Amino acid sequence: MSDAPGAPDVSLAAASKFVAASGLVVDEVTTTRVRGHVELDADHHTPWGVVHGGVYTTLVESAGSIGASHAVLERDEFAVGVHNATDFLRPATAAQATVEARALHQGRTQQLWEVIITNAGTGKVLARGQLRLQNVPLPDTTTH
Repeated sequence: MSDAPGAPDVSLAAASKFVAASGLVVDEVTTTRVRGHVELDADHHTPWGVVHGGVYTTLVESAGSIGASHAVLERDEFAVGVHNATDFLRPATAAQATVEARALHQGRTQQLWEVIITNAGTGKVLARGQLRLQNVPLPDTTTH
């Protein structure tokens, strides 16, 4: 994971309840790439017994936001998603999945990231997403 000064803790233990429920474990963060994994199981299911598409969408948003924010941290900025397009390619009931995010474009005001979620056991892609983000100033936490 990232050890950049001022970088927030992106571990599962420090995550909000919503993000923690996705199960994303971040293994590596750079300014152009994020690598992680997730254990998909019944806790992620729809009533029909397959992983909910919202889980994949959350993984795309989380991985892309972490990488994009890391890229602009030195400018006292972070990145917020403004458009998330996630395609669900095949159903899964349980799997260890890898989450690989990479920057496609990093501009002064916006970034575009691609995230691929793959079943680690079969090598088949479960979902892929593209996330556009806006670079914005870090919130002023001194007044809170």
